[in-house]
Amino acid sequence: MKYRDMIRNKINEVSKEMKKTMEGDQPKFLSGKIKEDMVNHPPHYNKNGIETIDAIESATGEGFEYYLQGNILKYLWRYRYKNGTEDLKKARWYLDKLIKITDEKEENDHVNIK
Repeated sequence: MKYRDMIRNKINEVSKEMKKTMEGDQPKFLSGKIKEDMVNHPPHYNKNGIETIDAIESATGEGFEYYLQGNILKYLWRYRYKNGTEDLKKARWYLDKLIKITDEKEENDHVNIK
């Protein structure tokens, strides 16, 4: 089995698990207050108007895709032991970002990445 297939299988497995656990997802509003979005925009990663992820992308250049892969694996690996659904959502966030970058590269370069 190729590495890419192994990752794809793990993502499918986790997606099924997420669907089960997200059925009871909490609303964004609790007691009239907006719940902080700890997946898409954690407040501790946005200081002085700069998102940390944007600074990392700028600093790492071509290595940014590897950074995203590492975070996907980290959150998939630990979700059962640490933050549950929140970690699965973080893994999905990083995966969506990696897919977007890969799609843009393929469109611009007309190259199929293997």
